[in-house]
Amino acid sequence: MSDSARVISASSLVKRYQSGDGYLEALKGVDLDIGRGEFLAVMGPSGSGKSTLLNVLGLLDDPSSGTVELDGEDVTTLSDREKTTARKRTIGFVFQNFYLIPTLTAVENVEVPALLDRDSETRERAISLLERVGLGDRLDHKPSELSGGQKQRVAIARSLINEPRLLLADEPTGNLDRATGRQVLDEFTRITDEGVAVVAVTHDPQVPEFTDRTIRIVDGELER
Repeated sequence: MSDSARVISASSLVKRYQSGDGYLEALKGVDLDIGRGEFLAVMGPSGSGKSTLLNVLGLLDDPSSGTVELDGEDVTTLSDREKTTARKRTIGFVFQNFYLIPTLTAVENVEVPALLDRDSETRERAISLLERVGLGDRLDHKPSELSGGQKQRVAIARSLINEPRLLLADEPTGNLDRATGRQVLDEFTRITDEGVAVVAVTHDPQVPEFTDRTIRIVDGELER
């Protein structure tokens, strides 16, 4: 894969956690390139290192060794402030439990990541994103008034508010029934058609039906 085609690249990633008198290696020398507009599924048993990999790729956790390049820039040694800026500029997140703020409406939840920018077009962009995911008639509804699938679509719209080039999803269909999960996966496919890379960590066997590539991680190593 050419440098210009990659959105994120991991090289020789190792992640160790202290465990008692020794260390637990959650990642063991992982190499991974993810291209623009690629839909990638990461599968494997519980405790295999999937979520650790997602956290390192999302700059939420630092590797013990190895490097992560985001748009060709080594982001491994950035300061916490610089990583926050890089995440906001490039990465969107979607989680299994949605993490919507219960006191805010759908459109207000979508606006949250962009509030500090004081951009006069944020509300218009949030409305447009909700309309795109089929929730134009739910703008003023709070999370308690939405179904699980609707909450996840609000979360997807929120993840896109800063126009990321990479979307990381942790068990995005885990709390949804099969039909609703397929609707969410259809939306991810549409997102990749616009050049955004999507990485989904999942146990859901239907996810690979939608992805360009599926990798398995077992005991901290990618299966070849």
